[in-house]
Amino acid sequence: MESLYKRLSSWWVKYARPIKVIFVISVIIFVVHALTSFFKTVDWHRVGTGLSNLTWSSILILLVFGCIAVIPMLGYDFAIVKFLPGKFKRSYIIRCGWITNTLTNIAGFGGVLGATMRAYFYRKHANKKDILLAISKIAVFLLSGLSVLCWVALAFMFIFHQGGHFNQYALWLVAGGLYFPVVFYFTLINNNRLFKDVTPKIEGLLVGSSTCEWLFVALFFLLVGWCLGVRHNLASVLPLYVVAQLLGVISMIPGALGSFDVMMMFELSLMGVSKPTIIIWLLLFRIFYYIVPLIIAGILFLHDLARQVNDFFDGLPLVIIQNTAHFLITAFMYISGILMLLAAAVPDITADNKLFARLYPFTFFFIHQLSTVLFAIAMLACARGLASKVQKAYWPTLALLLIGIISTWWNLRTMSLTIYLAIVLILILLSKRELYRAKLQYSISKFATDLLIFAGSCILYVIVGVLNAPQYTRSHKIPNFFLFPGEKVWFSGLIGLLLGLILLVLILRYFCSGTDPFAKQQKFAAERIHKVIDQFGGSRTSHLAFLKDKNLYFYQKDDQDQLYFMYRRNYDRLIIMGDPVGNSAEIRPALRQFLTEADLYNYQLVFYEVSGEFTMLLHEFGFDFIKTGETGLVRLADFTLAGKRQRSQRALMHKFDREGYQFNVVKPPFDDEFMQKLKAVSDDWLGKQIEKGFSLGFFSPNYIQQAPVATVTDQDGKIVAFATFMPTGGKKYLTIDLMRHTHNAPSGIMDKIFISMFLYGQEHGYEYFDLGMAPLSNVGESQFSFLGEKVAHFIYEYGYHLYGFQGLRRYKNKYADVWESRYTAFRKWSSIINSMLSLVSVINQRADKQEKRPFFSWIAR
Repeated sequence: MESLYKRLSSWWVKYARPIKVIFVISVIIFVVHALTSFFKTVDWHRVGTGLSNLTWSSILILLVFGCIAVIPMLGYDFAIVKFLPGKFKRSYIIRCGWITNTLTNIAGFGGVLGATMRAYFYRKHANKKDILLAISKIAVFLLSGLSVLCWVALAFMFIFHQGGHFNQYALWLVAGGLYFPVVFYFTLINNNRLFKDVTPKIEGLLVGSSTCEWLFVALFFLLVGWCLGVRHNLASVLPLYVVAQLLGVISMIPGALGSFDVMMMFELSLMGVSKPTIIIWLLLFRIFYYIVPLIIAGILFLHDLARQVNDFFDGLPLVIIQNTAHFLITAFMYISGILMLLAAAVPDITADNKLFARLYPFTFFFIHQLSTVLFAIAMLACARGLASKVQKAYWPTLALLLIGIISTWWNLRTMSLTIYLAIVLILILLSKRELYRAKLQYSISKFATDLLIFAGSCILYVIVGVLNAPQYTRSHKIPNFFLFPGEKVWFSGLIGLLLGLILLVLILRYFCSGTDPFAKQQKFAAERIHKVIDQFGGSRTSHLAFLKDKNLYFYQKDDQDQLYFMYRRNYDRLIIMGDPVGNSAEIRPALRQFLTEADLYNYQLVFYEVSGEFTMLLHEFGFDFIKTGETGLVRLADFTLAGKRQRSQRALMHKFDREGYQFNVVKPPFDDEFMQKLKAVSDDWLGKQIEKGFSLGFFSPNYIQQAPVATVTDQDGKIVAFATFMPTGGKKYLTIDLMRHTHNAPSGIMDKIFISMFLYGQEHGYEYFDLGMAPLSNVGESQFSFLGEKVAHFIYEYGYHLYGFQGLRRYKNKYADVWESRYTAFRKWSSIINSMLSLVSVINQRADKQEKRPFFSWIAR
């Protein structure tokens, strides 16, 4: 007997594969033949009519409950990960489980595909061998739910008498029902080594998941019939469904495709269900239980694959997609808003303009003109927020799109247009992360653009109204596209434009609202400035912080100030003066933080008079630059009045000495009398000129009190000229800021101050004397210079002319040994023209006026 068993086992191992193949082919041939015979008797016209008569509510119910029926299968993956090393997030298990189970639901769970998919998803914490072993442990439990359902079907047949002629299949149900007790015996009671780590809790999870899976699918199948109007004797279908699924499993065809359907077709027809209804029943069951969840799985898989590709390329693909979506939705909002305004102003334009006729259908549709105008202006306002990537623009834009889509579908019911608008909606969802800024900064250029669109529409609308006036149409021939439906319609649109202006202002004010740390005037922090300069050293511009005409941005590390930037706000730009002052080792992180916070509040940064080294660092952060001048340095160790070169300066100094002019350095604090004397010299020097600030010092008692003052007095002891020191916090550079003299001071008084300062610097151990910048020195002079640089040179030159810098380079060149370039840096892709206009506006701003605000500033309040 034992030898016979071994021979049979050996024979089965040898011929099992061809026998299985022959069996499956036979089943397929039988199924194809049976289906062909059945389909020949179906009235396919009734099938099409039945599908077209499905209500949206029924489709929605099937869509939701079809997906719910898939959920129990996720329990298999929660069981699998318990056998794998490492931990997986719950959301990740759900996503992977949905993809794998919906795919293997059609292709077969136990095949190579299921193992391959799970090996792909769980490869991070487990190898393929571990995954295959885990799958083999749970595979035997997959049919346990169907086995439990067999006993439920037997109960329906013999206890509740719902079986009818299906009682003949009771033997099949009993055989299927015995599967679970056998599995239970071999996995838990028999202590099989393979299942030693399958605890009762895990087995309960597997059996519960399998039972719910098969039960939910059975109930969903009955729900499909209920939606098709099959209400009579629906409970009798449950035993039939269980039998059909059991035979489908035996057929070994993935998803029981065909074998299950043949059984249901013939048996349901015997129950009195019409053949077209049966076809629709099975078709909807396959679509909403198999196809729809598989489509969702495909989307999830593509999303996961895209995430991996995005990670591989360091996030670049996602940035490209988000930027593209942001650009497209912004363009759509602007184009649609303008087209809708044109359509409201000139209703018949679509009849005579082919381009407009092609474009206008790809926008929203409103019947009433007033609503069209208001909606168009709201779109333009939201487009402004989208273009500036303002976070507050997301929900209003989303609401507008939804209202537009609903209105368009309600009025037109065009599927192609609805799909197009749905794509637009997806684009706004994709561009959500692009909208990160806290508020909108309204500027002159933005105001000019919005004014051009709105004012242009209003002017066109008024012109159309005039052209349609009875007294005008009697004596003039009007083009057809200018003709208006009626005076009331035109007046309704005019009211819409006036209301739209109010709506535009309200939306823009909402986008501009909120706190802004860069806009408010800060409290002067003298102690913090002194502490940074004393600890890390200053620079040749650090003293300008004491003018109080600029805000300061402090960078901190471990709650300690490391350095600061000096800036002034000009509409949507921050103009930063010079290099940052403080700890040079922290410049890179400080710059990164400054740029990030400024960008969050929708500011563009312009750095003025920065060094070449800092300019190169800015270039790494996406800045472009132009040269704005050169700073002259005198090497004090080499300076001397001896020799032919300084013969005229030597003679000049001897002249001042003979005439009794004295150079003195007076240290603070200064008394009121001394300050009044300096003020008198300053006022005489200024005359009718207006004090400027920002990059240059102005006469401010508090500012002058911060450092020594060099004076030149005549033979009577009267101050005729003075220069204020700019302490740099070290001995490398000596420089001055204000340098003023009376109109009756002798010629050459500036040379007297400079030479005296050179000698003072030598005496006190300074290395260089900074003569200050010669603006536009060697800038934009080459024929190969960029056009933008030449335009910027023009703006800068004629905006800076009040300081009279012509010849300044020639004068300073008498003393300078070294010339260092100074640059203006601005964000790449930003308008160089706007940046230079903002810069010139700040430079030429009155010292007693911190910030100019245009007449539209009330929008941003």
